[in-house]
Amino acid sequence: MADPSSYRPRPGEIPDSPGVYRFRDEHRRVIYVGKAKSLRQRLANYFQDLTNLHPRTRSMVTTAASVEWTVVSTEVEALQLEYSWIKEYDPRFNVKYRDDKSYPYLAVTMNEEFPRVQVMRGHKRKGVRYFGPYAHAWAIRDTVDLLLRVFPVRTCSAGVFKNAERTGRPCLLGYIGKCSAPCVGRISPEDHYELAEEFCDFMAGRTGTYLRRLEKQMAEASDEMEYERAARLRDDVGALKKAMEKNAVVLADATDADLIAVAEDELEAAVQIFHVRGGRVRGQRGWVTDKVEEITTGALVEHALQQLYGEETGDSVPKEVLVPALPDPVEPVQEWLTVRRGANVSLRIPQRGDKKALMETVQRNAQQALVLHKTKRASDLTTRSRALEEIADALDLDSAPLRIECYDISHLQGDDVVASMVVFEDGLQRKNEYRRFQIKGFAGQDDVRSMHEVITRRFRRYLAEKEKSGEWAGAEDTPVNGSPAGAPLAAEDDGVVGGPKDDDGRPRKFAYPPQLVVVDGGRPQVAAARRALDELGIDDIAVCGLAKRLEEVWVPGEEDPVVLPRSSEGLYLLQRVRDEAHRFAITYQRAKRAKRLRSGPLDEVPGLGETRKQALIKHFGSVKRLRAATIEQIQEVPGIGRKTAETIAVALARSAPAAPAVNTATGEIIDEEEPDTTGGSSGESVSAGLPDDRRGQET
Repeated sequence: MADPSSYRPRPGEIPDSPGVYRFRDEHRRVIYVGKAKSLRQRLANYFQDLTNLHPRTRSMVTTAASVEWTVVSTEVEALQLEYSWIKEYDPRFNVKYRDDKSYPYLAVTMNEEFPRVQVMRGHKRKGVRYFGPYAHAWAIRDTVDLLLRVFPVRTCSAGVFKNAERTGRPCLLGYIGKCSAPCVGRISPEDHYELAEEFCDFMAGRTGTYLRRLEKQMAEASDEMEYERAARLRDDVGALKKAMEKNAVVLADATDADLIAVAEDELEAAVQIFHVRGGRVRGQRGWVTDKVEEITTGALVEHALQQLYGEETGDSVPKEVLVPALPDPVEPVQEWLTVRRGANVSLRIPQRGDKKALMETVQRNAQQALVLHKTKRASDLTTRSRALEEIADALDLDSAPLRIECYDISHLQGDDVVASMVVFEDGLQRKNEYRRFQIKGFAGQDDVRSMHEVITRRFRRYLAEKEKSGEWAGAEDTPVNGSPAGAPLAAEDDGVVGGPKDDDGRPRKFAYPPQLVVVDGGRPQVAAARRALDELGIDDIAVCGLAKRLEEVWVPGEEDPVVLPRSSEGLYLLQRVRDEAHRFAITYQRAKRAKRLRSGPLDEVPGLGETRKQALIKHFGSVKRLRAATIEQIQEVPGIGRKTAETIAVALARSAPAAPAVNTATGEIIDEEEPDTTGGSSGESVSAGLPDDRRGQET
């Protein structure tokens, strides 16, 4: 590992002007290319204290052995040179978009004497018109098959064409009218070239002219009683309309635009692009990239623009490019796009209307692409095995942790503090083993103390399961599935059935120990979890924590974290486990808070279900009238006996307001009816909105 100070240039050597810089390793290979408005200011950022650098940047500067730069006149030139060098050197620490060349295009070889329509992939060739890209090659062939009826352009290969010329017989498409057969001289080269241009015009979105012309010819043939020709023209119109219907209108103003959306996490990003021409989606493509450098969404967009338009000119660059975030600065990128197109290009974020709605669709596609990519990666057995081995090596475990449990704490400004426990076995989720906890040992916000309580409760249950058969009844966790107050309490299991069973068929909630406990947090949370296990005398379960900000792995008793490589499958698995625990915890916390905000006095009555609460409110009209009723009157409600009526009366008496509400502005005593349909009263239940001083972010 190199010391950046060993190759740091003196400040006076670096020019204060736009330029492009290259970091090289000890073997003189270029490992990173970047551009800057001011080379001096940008390069100074790389040579600060290593502890202040992002881990990925720190890895790059310690891998490098030298840095060099090239001065240019403008930021646009810097953008162009950066793109050229990234293509030339393929640096390992730059963003790389995968699958760029895998998308098929509909291509028309206008550089040939007899232009040919075909499917093409790879680099674009000069003199060839491209349409797309399409998601699948069969989609291109379906479209071409419809259009050849109206525009019978050559589609055969050079070998088939020469063979037809030699024999004087066209191929099958020539006999059925889906090729004008230039190979046997049925059409002149000039007329065939014009036919290919009409095909290109139609694909470019100029469809109205041809439809109107064919409809006029059809009407004329019908008037002249040439019904067979009119029928053929009618079928041609139908074929064109069917081809157009394959791409629904998404922008009513016949806009030409590309829409780019980005979905990302700490390690990877998915980019989706919709190509809209003439108001219709003509093509779609997408990439997934590793975030090998510290990068913003705007910078990801800039790299995507370079990838999309770095080799494009003219109409291939649309008038509008809609993005989720603008590069910083945006002016050089917009000027570069304008140069590529030869006319003004609008680069902006859609704010309203159809374009914003379509951008949301593209964003959903990007999010789904990222999820699909992660799912495929996680489902691979070899990859999972390698991930577990990497975790075992990094944490110095005796064997791969086949069962991993992860814990997270969630609350809103100290209210509704809950915790989650998620389980991964052999690298895969075991959702029937997930558990949820309410923090009851104390009130307020203390993530460290909460973590200690949850780990203690979970593994105390584990020890109890080892000593006795049957379900262990504790007194700390919250009731589940409507258990009455005072009943043995258990960690909530999210209404999930299944999992390990006792001999009597009941779920054994904490029967199996993990090989690794992961906590969402840094050194304090890890220390709390380890202390809880030590207090219970458990020393054969490893503990680590994953700090979200820098993705560092903390282990008990160590001053410095374990930093797994960015491309490590082990880090990827730990990240998935941590994110799943966070999702599960925050979902429960939100549901719990929503339930509390909707609660009312009748919710405090033990044993009173939803059906009887609704019957009480329907009978009396409000909680206020129910509170004023006698026990005999409450008994009149179907399903309410005397004992239940007495319990209801006592509970409502305890929850009665201490004093009437007063309007402080007028001095008027507020005496309102309390309509209620859920068993709570609008005047007594917690407000649906939090006061300003209680609002905060969930954790």
